[in-house]
Amino acid sequence: MTIRIDRKLLEGACKEIIETILFCLPSARKGTVYLIGSPPQMVATRITSGILQEGTGSISWGLPEKSDYNPPGKPWSDYRDEPGRQPEAMAWCVERQKSWTVHDPEGDPRSATRRGNGSVPDSHHMEPVLIPKKDLFPRSNGRPEYPRNYDGEVLWRDSEYVVAAVIKIHFQPYRIRIGSPETRLIKRLSRTLGTELLSFQLRQESMEAMRRLAQDKIDSCNLLADSLRNAVTKSGLINSLVKLELGFLRDQWERALLENSDKRNMKREAVEGLRELLGRVKGRREEIRGLAMVQERALDLLLPPERAETWIRMQVEERWNRLLENAPQKEGLGREVKRRIDQLKRSFYLGKSPDLLAGFRTLPDSVKEEWVALIYQESDRVDGAFLDRLTHMLEHTSLGLPFQEKSRKTLLHLKTLAKVMGDLESNTNVALRQFLNSRNGEMEPRAADAGRNR
Repeated sequence: MTIRIDRKLLEGACKEIIETILFCLPSARKGTVYLIGSPPQMVATRITSGILQEGTGSISWGLPEKSDYNPPGKPWSDYRDEPGRQPEAMAWCVERQKSWTVHDPEGDPRSATRRGNGSVPDSHHMEPVLIPKKDLFPRSNGRPEYPRNYDGEVLWRDSEYVVAAVIKIHFQPYRIRIGSPETRLIKRLSRTLGTELLSFQLRQESMEAMRRLAQDKIDSCNLLADSLRNAVTKSGLINSLVKLELGFLRDQWERALLENSDKRNMKREAVEGLRELLGRVKGRREEIRGLAMVQERALDLLLPPERAETWIRMQVEERWNRLLENAPQKEGLGREVKRRIDQLKRSFYLGKSPDLLAGFRTLPDSVKEEWVALIYQESDRVDGAFLDRLTHMLEHTSLGLPFQEKSRKTLLHLKTLAKVMGDLESNTNVALRQFLNSRNGEMEPRAADAGRNR
């Protein structure tokens, strides 16, 4: 399979993500996680399913008696889109690496109801769990052979990601919409699941490398040299995952802080204003289309304020400047563009705005000050002491963030993983030095003997 971890760890991670979603989304009633196996077969296998029991608040776990995706699973050739075969949402998620929402089961082209298999009409959302190829297959000779769709096109050829799993959440009938807050939440949590699965795999790989070290000294030397290079690479990955989690925490915090503020839609208003202004601009179509795509990305940007401002200046403001310079525009357009860009920049500083913080009375001032300093810290690297302070802060229930316990667990996993990687690198260096010293000791007498023979 694409993700290679212990079965119990895999089921535990899947159950935890399902439990989080079912307890946080009132209209959600059932969740399932499917693992997508290694290419080219890419067998989709149901790992676990959980159903929220009404009135009890508990979840019952288990697989249905009959399902095409129960172990041993369903290979890609059996669920991909083909003429004469009813299309499945699973095929869409895997091939296109995009989500699929079934709002109207009877009218949706990829609904199980349309396949005539006796299924009860069911509203649900399916979200692919994406993991970067470079993290799963760091060595060039380890690239797998990806399958093709019915038209002969290689899957994921131009994508930096692979689909490691698919999350499916069932909702009460007609209670889910395409692009709704519920679907965006599931998308964010799919990234968390991908992070957790990858961290488990990295930890398992590290432990396997340490056990192999004890088996054979010479073979282990070559293995450890390779593991050392991977450890250094993964150290940067861990730092990136921590920053991603910090961005998620900042997003939760700003939503809570701005919930009752007239500035809560400031970022979206700025982007919508720029979008409207872009429709009035004269210029090359390619430039306008590229700028439109970049502006929309600003809505999902999870960078600290200073870095977000730099990103906006380089990606949005400079493009606008070139566009306005290269073609004559209506009078006053440049001033309005500058006003909207300044508004967009300011929106990233709202989470640390003194006025807004003063009105947020749920937290004591001392806790509030430390929390804001932590999540908006400007640093290229984070250390264990920082993670200790952050996880300690996340124990404060008065924060009231919807996923703070999930974030706390993820950060604890990453801290453990960072320590394992550090220990692995240190132990590898010691073993290599010992091995090289012993090899040098063996070679010196041979050189002396050769001198005597001459």
